Amino acid sequence: MLITYIVSGFAVGLLVGMTGVGGGSLMTPLLTLLFGVPPSVAVGTDLAFAAITKSAGTFTHRLRGTVRWDIVKLLCIGALPAAIVTTLLLKHFGTLDKNIGQVIRYSIACSVMLTVVALIFKGKMLAWLNAHPERHLQGARLSTATVLAGLLLGTLVTVSSIGAGAIGATLLVMLYPRLSSAEVAGTDIAYAVPLTAIAAFGHWWLGSINWTLLAMLLLGSVPGITLGSWMARAVPEKFLRVLLALTLTGVAAKLIY
Repeated sequence: MLITYIVSGFAVGLLVGMTGVGGGSLMTPLLTLLFGVPPSVAVGTDLAFAAITKSAGTFTHRLRGTVRWDIVKLLCIGALPAAIVTTLLLKHFGTLDKNIGQVIRYSIACSVMLTVVALIFKGKMLAWLNAHPERHLQGARLSTATVLAGLLLGTLVTVSSIGAGAIGATLLVMLYPRLSSAEVAGTDIAYAVPLTAIAAFGHWWLGSINWTLLAMLLLGSVPGITLGSWMARAVPEKFLRVLLALTLTGVAAKLIY
């Protein structure tokens, strides 16, 4: 079973490296459906996984100067309190309770489908925004919208471990269409580090992290992400995103039914 976890970590890392889609939308459903890991444990373990892997990514983006720290600050103002409040609610209602487990399962399915929407329509959203510059938010309205986006992402990530990847990047593109692709990626990863760290700490407090599973996933994912990043240039991005969208749609349907 440990070898299977390592192979799964490698496979998810490979896809993340090739597509740029956050590992949560792949890893959490995989643990829940394929290995029968309880939803709360799958979420907690994946959050700890994300906090470690995204820290390395943030360091790289910081060296390259591709993190907009002013946007990171606004996102964290909304996301971090949301993560703390959501953790307290999970503690109050009991994450290991069967009914709460089912709610978390449905939350994972909804987050996966939001990822699919982000994958399919991100380009069209950006094209529309670029064609209508008068619709761009400015000043206080933009800051408020960014904080609210952080609040939404903080809640989603804490409940389902999904949202800090494709969904977060899509929201950044919608709010800040003039950001370069590198800045979107760097900013998305940077705010996710404290968010996933706080959410992971909360799940550790709730007792919903499997540390052995986490170690095996990390062991497989690091070489997987490295190889996937090299392979990304050889495989058409559009083909990968369509394939991933179809796969995630099937995963969401399986989680619900």
